[in-house]
Amino acid sequence: MKIAIASSDFRSVSGHAGRAKRWLVFSADESGQISAPERIELPGDQVFHYVEENGQAHPLDGIDAIITLSAGEGFIKHMEKRGAIVALTAEKDAAKAVADYLAQTLSDPKPRPIGALICKTLDIFSKHK
Repeated sequence: MKIAIASSDFRSVSGHAGRAKRWLVFSADESGQISAPERIELPGDQVFHYVEENGQAHPLDGIDAIITLSAGEGFIKHMEKRGAIVALTAEKDAAKAVADYLAQTLSDPKPRPIGALICKTLDIFSKHK
């Protein structure tokens, strides 16, 4: 299983997954052993908020799950179409978030009513619906 973490500093979980340039990609084998993360920095045109779905390969193709502090509905639907589950959490430690996700104990996200409203408004105008 491949799990991608939105991470602005390549250490901790960050939010705004649709606009994230930096990602940590962990692999977990069938025994639950978790690899050291691969660092991926997306060029601007590969950031999901801006990416054009034209059949070309993407650096995060093959990801099974994405963990982030926040994401809009448009991003979540877009990732579901790409075959990835999006998990929102309040956990900021990337390695712990992956371990918790695999153990099905990932903490719930913090409520963010203003942020959610902004995301919903932006999703209205998003090309990813």
